[in-house]
Amino acid sequence: MGLDEAIDAYLDQLATERGLARHTIDAYARDLAAFARFLVARRVRKAGGVGTALVRAHLAALADRGLSPRSRARALAAIHGFLRFLTMRGVLRADPAAELGVRRPPSRLPRALGAGPVAALLAQPAEQAPRGLRDRALLELLYACGLRVSEAVALRGAQVNLEAGFVTVMGKGGKERVVPIGRAARAALEAYLTGERPRLLRGRPSPFVFLGTRGRPLTRQAVWKLVRRCALAAGVGERVSPHTLRHTFATHLLDGGADLRIVQTLLGHADISTTQIYTHVSPTRLREVHRRHHPRS
Repeated sequence: MGLDEAIDAYLDQLATERGLARHTIDAYARDLAAFARFLVARRVRKAGGVGTALVRAHLAALADRGLSPRSRARALAAIHGFLRFLTMRGVLRADPAAELGVRRPPSRLPRALGAGPVAALLAQPAEQAPRGLRDRALLELLYACGLRVSEAVALRGAQVNLEAGFVTVMGKGGKERVVPIGRAARAALEAYLTGERPRLLRGRPSPFVFLGTRGRPLTRQAVWKLVRRCALAAGVGERVSPHTLRHTFATHLLDGGADLRIVQTLLGHADISTTQIYTHVSPTRLREVHRRHHPRS
């Protein structure tokens, strides 16, 4: 089996049998394409010709190119999955990468904004400005629901129930979850949907909620630029992204006493350990819980 044929078969399996998100499959495809180019340069064109020494040499080449340990670990994860697939198909006798690993740096806690800074950021889009209603609604929704940027741009009108006050989100792996909308986000969404969105459509139909100037779905890059621009204008720093609002959503829920399992459900995490990383509890909250519940506090 040729390399290209084997990689295509593996990516098809990820999409059809495991139901991974399109962005995840695209990332695997990029990492495996780089691995295939490395192999072909060494005259390995058949999937059965992959060995441990080649995988180790590829990881060393990635390090020489300046890729971070985190990026190399992600590339190795894609290769691991691919080689396990080949082993199960009988193309390889054993997984050549089974004993290989990349030392990853400790996970850094994502930054969360305080109540004051996040309010300043959300207040930046002026409703009278071009796209102001859309931008205000988008920012409010990111913070109110903790959506991933990919979930926000893919949101369709049928997934929004303003009357009941919730959105139905299609998350990673096609997993569906229901997230309540707060009062502020609900009002901002209603203002955008009834006011500015019809003008963006210009009579053309679109199932997507958030639209660009020509009535096309808003891109992830556009949302990143919007959040960064509003963060700078609000004076809350340069390193603010849509994911900062997602982490702030979770942190504020925990600080308010929300159960970790509830936050896990709202974020759409399959594993609670992921939620524990994203939702570190602030020292203020820890002191409060200790004072209220410890008999000698």
